[in-house]
Amino acid sequence: MSQVDTHSQHDHHDHGPEKGLKRWLFTTNHKDIGTMYLIFSLVMFMTGGAMAMVIRAELFQPGLQLVEPGFFNQMTTMHALIMVFGAVMPATVGLANWMIPIMIGAPDMALPRMNNWSFWILPFAFTMLLLTLVMPGGGPAGGWTMYPPLIQQTGIALPFLIFAIHMMGISSIMGAINIVVTIMNMRAPGMTLLKMPLFVWTWLITAYLLIAVMPILAGGVTMLLTDQYFGTTFFNAAGGGDPVMFQHIFWFFGHPEVYIMILPAFGIISEIIPTFSRKPLFGYESMVYATASIAFLSFIVWAHHMFTVGMPIAGQLFFMFSTMMIAVPTGVKVFNWVSTMWRGAMTFETPMLFSLAFVFLFTIGGFSGLMLAIAPVDFQYHDTYFVVAHFHYVLVPGAVFGIMAGVYYWLPKWTGNMYDERLGKLHFWLSTIFVNVLFFPQHFLGLAGMPRRIPDYATQFADFNMVSSIGGFGFGLSQLLFIYVIVKCARGDVKATDKVWDEPRGLEWTLSSPPPYHSFNVAPEIK
Repeated sequence: MSQVDTHSQHDHHDHGPEKGLKRWLFTTNHKDIGTMYLIFSLVMFMTGGAMAMVIRAELFQPGLQLVEPGFFNQMTTMHALIMVFGAVMPATVGLANWMIPIMIGAPDMALPRMNNWSFWILPFAFTMLLLTLVMPGGGPAGGWTMYPPLIQQTGIALPFLIFAIHMMGISSIMGAINIVVTIMNMRAPGMTLLKMPLFVWTWLITAYLLIAVMPILAGGVTMLLTDQYFGTTFFNAAGGGDPVMFQHIFWFFGHPEVYIMILPAFGIISEIIPTFSRKPLFGYESMVYATASIAFLSFIVWAHHMFTVGMPIAGQLFFMFSTMMIAVPTGVKVFNWVSTMWRGAMTFETPMLFSLAFVFLFTIGGFSGLMLAIAPVDFQYHDTYFVVAHFHYVLVPGAVFGIMAGVYYWLPKWTGNMYDERLGKLHFWLSTIFVNVLFFPQHFLGLAGMPRRIPDYATQFADFNMVSSIGGFGFGLSQLLFIYVIVKCARGDVKATDKVWDEPRGLEWTLSSPPPYHSFNVAPEIK
């Protein structure tokens, strides 16, 4: 007996202090791993945001104020790489880890050990990426697109950048395989594919996109590496190569990549709007097919980023029309979201506010995207701030607001506590006002001809740049409130109820009165 006692005491003594660390280091629990992804992405969001503050501070007025032009270019490059691969993608993977097993009735992810590994690769990849900034010659300064020959001036940081990108890609592929296997093999009995929640559907499709395109990026950056260090000439015209080929390879990855960032947000919005409209989602199946159509079309539009490289007219026409086609399934989605809200018993808690802002502002990004799809006009817009305004409207009030909506929506489920609704709404209004002050003037700058990725500019652009920078500082500071709300909720004293989103107005109206006929695919029977 004493032996058993001492053994258990010894065990307890051994693991007591480090239990916390070991739990997070070795965990295979999908909720722990989801939490780590989300915390990591929040840290990266603030890091990339700090770089954006440097960019906007430099552009606050004409002239060179704060940073060297070379460092400015490193900031634009690193800001993009960190926000795309470090903030948005890990956040959506974190939400997938947390919610997919719960939504499909699985005990965990299918490959829990791989799940742990795919997370822990990321902190090392991004540490290496950030360390390039202190290397001799500085970090990468060729834009996140890494176009040769520009990126080849990077110096010693180039192989570290490429290795970091390989690691992020490996992490993404492993996470995506895990999600596909989980969804295909571990659904509860009776849950057919067309009975899955839409968040699960959007992630299933996103995971296939990831598996398809990450190896293409890996191939492209490996060819850059061999061009630089092993004497190949894939992208060097002097040796028979072609720098435009890199653009084709990069954008064949890069265009599906932007849908990888936005599709999970579509799924989140499709969960939230029905909840706060107190109605089932309008047109569930058409939403699934629209998501699949967007994913398919994302593979055949890549060269709309390249209208100015001198492609033949036939190529311009093909990419112009195929790009415009993406507006159709996207329009179906917006129509279905609006139809879900139509005659619903709507309430406006924080997740719903972010979702409504998503629908409005993402649509603005979609319309400016249609403008950019018009090949002859794109000759004027290309590489101006109009493009910057377009993709930030898609990615900030789009992907980032979608993620924030999901965080507010599921926080009570994750923590068991209710967040501070008043502070959540304050965070929403500050973010929404400042994100428009930040990005809307950039449309005008671009139409007036201001090029992107420059640290200095002509005086006629001064006023809008100052407005834009003020919006940037306001938006950045507003996110400190977001962190405060999350921490306060995690520590929280207000317990969430078991029907957290059902308190203001319950669902009893569906039982007491016939619902309007156009609210449902099939009107429920009223007993």
